[in-house]
Amino acid sequence: MKPCVVLDASALIAYLKQEKGYKEVSDAIAKGAAISAVNLAEVYAKIVSEGLSLDQVSPRFKALGLIVVPFGEDEAKISSEIYPICRPLGLSLGDRACLCLGLKLGLPVLTADKTWSKLNLKIDIRILR
Repeated sequence: MKPCVVLDASALIAYLKQEKGYKEVSDAIAKGAAISAVNLAEVYAKIVSEGLSLDQVSPRFKALGLIVVPFGEDEAKISSEIYPICRPLGLSLGDRACLCLGLKLGLPVLTADKTWSKLNLKIDIRILR
């Protein structure tokens, strides 16, 4: 399935916890969603920090059919190019990984981080909350 949107870690966490906006994420996943391996690592870290085992949730992740995109040299370059725009807002490498994947694929990004609405990037940023 070809992705129609890129998920930020915050969007996937909102979906998993059924927080505000989770239905929008659910719809996006049903249509096809990509996520950077960096953002998936953030989600996994959150799961582990809450005392769950990745073995417990791994089948659920696979069933979602997310397209996990590696973070390589091209992504590192794009991430560093947008760093000056993202730095004043305090955005992390994980945030930039999502944004650069959206830029690279030409897809909108879905996040729960309201701060992203202040970004001046040529990308469709959709805020859940």
